[in-house]
Amino acid sequence: MSVILVIASLGAYSFYRRLDGNIEREKVGGRLGPRPAKLNNSVNILLMGSDSRDGENRKLGGSVGGGGSDTTILLHISPGGDKAVGISFPRDSMVQIPTCEKSDGGTVPGRLGMLNSAYALAGPVCTWKTIEKLTQIKIDHYMEVDMAGFIRVVDALDGVEVCVPKAINDRKAHLDLKAGRQTVRGEQALGYVRTRSGGLGDGSDLSRIKRQQAFMGSVVKKATSKGVLTDPGKTYGFLDAITKAIKADDRLTVSVMRQLAGSLKGMSAGKVRFVTVPVVAYPADKNRVIFDPARSPSLFDAIRTDNSLPPASPKPSSSSKPEQAGTTTPKPKPKDVKVVIYNTTKVDGLAARTADRLKREGYQVTKVGSLKAAASKTQILYGTGARPAAEVLAGTVPGPKPTAGPSARPGLVYLVIGKDGVKFKGAGSAIPKITGEIRADRDVCKAT
Repeated sequence: MSVILVIASLGAYSFYRRLDGNIEREKVGGRLGPRPAKLNNSVNILLMGSDSRDGENRKLGGSVGGGGSDTTILLHISPGGDKAVGISFPRDSMVQIPTCEKSDGGTVPGRLGMLNSAYALAGPVCTWKTIEKLTQIKIDHYMEVDMAGFIRVVDALDGVEVCVPKAINDRKAHLDLKAGRQTVRGEQALGYVRTRSGGLGDGSDLSRIKRQQAFMGSVVKKATSKGVLTDPGKTYGFLDAITKAIKADDRLTVSVMRQLAGSLKGMSAGKVRFVTVPVVAYPADKNRVIFDPARSPSLFDAIRTDNSLPPASPKPSSSSKPEQAGTTTPKPKPKDVKVVIYNTTKVDGLAARTADRLKREGYQVTKVGSLKAAASKTQILYGTGARPAAEVLAGTVPGPKPTAGPSARPGLVYLVIGKDGVKFKGAGSAIPKITGEIRADRDVCKAT
């Protein structure tokens, strides 16, 4: 994430080429299988922290255990690059893992298991495939960093600021911290984000996720600070360390990196926030969790339908003839528009959430329902005498062209939601605020 934010300030192609040569890549090919539709121009990158004990990681984590995705975050960058949200997925979540193809060609059958086991079964592409299946959000790329790479990144920043409520001495995690605000480096930084003991939180994975999110906020804030951006030596040293630390998919090319960087020039730490997927206890095992069926769908839906601002309306040509006075019909207001909403997708609750949004805009929503026949595209249909009202709705829901409905009732407007979703004028579906979310520009000691 930091690489994307900092690289946005750089423009030399040769610089990108040098950094690109540092990145280890994995071929994705057709291993993802059937995939969700992409409904907008957002960018979704799956970030994974591996606890592999291979190579230089052995001395950091020991030779026992490991081999999974210790941290899994979906980084969503809104269309236009004006804001970003990192969504953490608890590693102990019990999920349905789909059948996955290994990089060597072998196949692992689908099963119920902990989310982090998908990586252990068939590598990062299996985690990618699992998250897409669970959220129906299309992911564009993935990046992975191991423990040794994490240390190189933190040290290239000359440490990252953290804040702890009391002194910590955890020998197992190589963690010796005083109380309060301080800068951590090397193995201390790694121990800080990985430990589940030592008095930091309640020892659960959810508690550790909150600490990791606060740490990532500090990384983003420092990586986008003037000290890094205005010093060429620091900038190159930081990016060189990161590109040597990450593994990515083969589709994340130099060209893609440059395009993404260009779209992020207005990004700052204040526009980046971190949330955790809402979860509830797993009935069969109190030490495990499952995604909350009541709250998580709205988060996934908002990410999936996050939309950019609509294009500006074209200026009227100078040759256009003004309408004669007394011939215009007053344009209806939203309070005068009666709307019926039908959901034809498999996204539960989409019609109700759309209705809530339209009600806030002042519309009269007279009925909410669903249709079995799926529509490929969202439609606005109107009955006799309701064309002006349909055009008002089209101004709020840009895209569908109002069309007369053969069986539409007089005076009513019908919003039929198809596979391309609902795109509201403005910023689209607002990504809901999640209790406990963290903004990257917050005071690191706020939680203490």
